[in-house]
Amino acid sequence: MQASERMNGVLYLVATPIGNLGDISLRAVEILKSVDLIAAEDTRHSRPLLDRYGIDRPLFALHEHNEQQASDRLIDRLKAGQCIALISDAGTPLINDPGFPLVSRARAAGIIVTPVPGACALVTALSASGLSAARFVFEGFAPRTGAARRRWFESLVAEERTLVFYEASHRIRDCIADIATVFPEDRGVVVARELTKLHENFVCAPAADMPALMDRAPENSKGEFVVMIEGAKPEPAQTGLSPEALRVLKLLLEECSLKSAAGLAARITGARREDLYRAALELKHAEGDRV
Repeated sequence: MQASERMNGVLYLVATPIGNLGDISLRAVEILKSVDLIAAEDTRHSRPLLDRYGIDRPLFALHEHNEQQASDRLIDRLKAGQCIALISDAGTPLINDPGFPLVSRARAAGIIVTPVPGACALVTALSASGLSAARFVFEGFAPRTGAARRRWFESLVAEERTLVFYEASHRIRDCIADIATVFPEDRGVVVARELTKLHENFVCAPAADMPALMDRAPENSKGEFVVMIEGAKPEPAQTGLSPEALRVLKLLLEECSLKSAAGLAARITGARREDLYRAALELKHAEGDRV
């Protein structure tokens, strides 16, 4: 370790519970009690957790609206030898939470950055989903508007890895409806709600059935959500479509949505629906490039 590094403090990235306050590690509690300062996404939100474990350290607000300026101030403190713990409202810092500018600048300044692992909503949900966790991709939050969300799903429908993303309670039903519209009807979907809390539950169904299941109970649209979608089946070694299949697909695309055109073309030509959908996406993208 360089002498300059020894003079600096340490930045700890401390994972906190995503619901159940008991889900915190002994090491996390020790670190939070020992640092000079705790940088928290929302100091009011973090207070119940800190009080429960008798953690009485100064708090500093670092959130999405101030993280650029706040990061500079925290870097100055670290350079002065103070040790700082960064926590988010829930889970592992920086996983769709504030903190990236601080960590990036700390690394650039030669400050030691140490993770203190623990809960993470996306991993917690995926582990219990029944979908493959061997290969997955985390996409943050889905786009807010319906048109943008559907285009986003269309770009991901051929992804072979399990898709994982977060969604807000006021958009969850529209989001699920868009999944049913865009993805093949038999594609597996899992919605995890209120993880580790009293009303935790998982709703699992093919894409076509998921909207009705979500509508069965009002509570299914309340809380915090992780949505997971089964990856597309891997393409066979030979996936070339016949000229006739492409001709039929192009004609149908003039009148139908991507999903409907691919489904009808599969019924007419006998080609695989997944192959036709990929071809339809390529045709649409090529058309957009010409505009």
